[in-house]
Amino acid sequence: MSADSLTRATASLYGLAIGDALGSQFFVPANHPFLLSRTLPPAPWQWTDDTEMACSIHRVLADHGTVDQDALAHSFAAHQDFDRGYGPATGRMLRLVREGHDWRALAADLFDGKGSWGNGAAMRVAPLGAWFAGDLPEVVRQAELSATVTHTHPEAVAGAVAVAVAAGIAAQEDLSPGAFLDQILELTPASTVRDGIAEARTLLTVADPSLAARMLGNGRNVSAHDTVPFTLWAAARHLGDFERAFWDTASAGGDVDTTCAIVGGILGARAGSPERLPAAWARATERLPDWVGVP
Repeated sequence: MSADSLTRATASLYGLAIGDALGSQFFVPANHPFLLSRTLPPAPWQWTDDTEMACSIHRVLADHGTVDQDALAHSFAAHQDFDRGYGPATGRMLRLVREGHDWRALAADLFDGKGSWGNGAAMRVAPLGAWFAGDLPEVVRQAELSATVTHTHPEAVAGAVAVAVAAGIAAQEDLSPGAFLDQILELTPASTVRDGIAEARTLLTVADPSLAARMLGNGRNVSAHDTVPFTLWAAARHLGDFERAFWDTASAGGDVDTTCAIVGGILGARAGSPERLPAAWARATERLPDWVGVP
């Protein structure tokens, strides 16, 4: 295990948790008064299933240096907190894993054997991209492994790959918004997700997040292709500004905790160290669980 890999992944995990926890305060229509005024709500901010599952990815990488799918599936199941907002399909699957069922069969059988194309694989994956930053083909391979533990549909896998690659690039390179998205496009499998990222590339001059979200989606449908393109648009426009990236993402409404978790994870990877994230926001965010093993 590289100390740099661990530090980057930990920064990404903290960024993801901050985005998730603060975003969850706005899981209401986009005219929330705190959101309109860009005022922080009262602390503490509690994170959701996005962070809980990302903690399992971080823990498995720290223990194994790779995505051990069996270990990841059992970590997801063992640490599931029903009050964190899991979707019904994932919640049922993790319960069955705890009862001894095979996660491979369960994941493949979801949605009449088509597999889930939800945004769950993308929402948790940024720390993995940060961990393997510097080896983007490995980022792709590991992201696919992490996704298919719960989400076997090609769109969900493409969404996870795109977010992981974004975090890996953000951790290593100083790129223009266009060049950032171009590199992600090169490694994202052909999919509706990829088509959406290509459209996001054409919208980089759009300043209004709500307009961009109307074109790209904001996660309201909880699908990978309705979530990932907009989050990469928001991250690309504000790679060096965590707070502005958060507010632009949250202001578009939709699945706000998840869109903000994705953007927070990417910008956390960009920060490279937890100490470079907004300190007051970090203090207001609920502590990560002891089992993940980070300070």
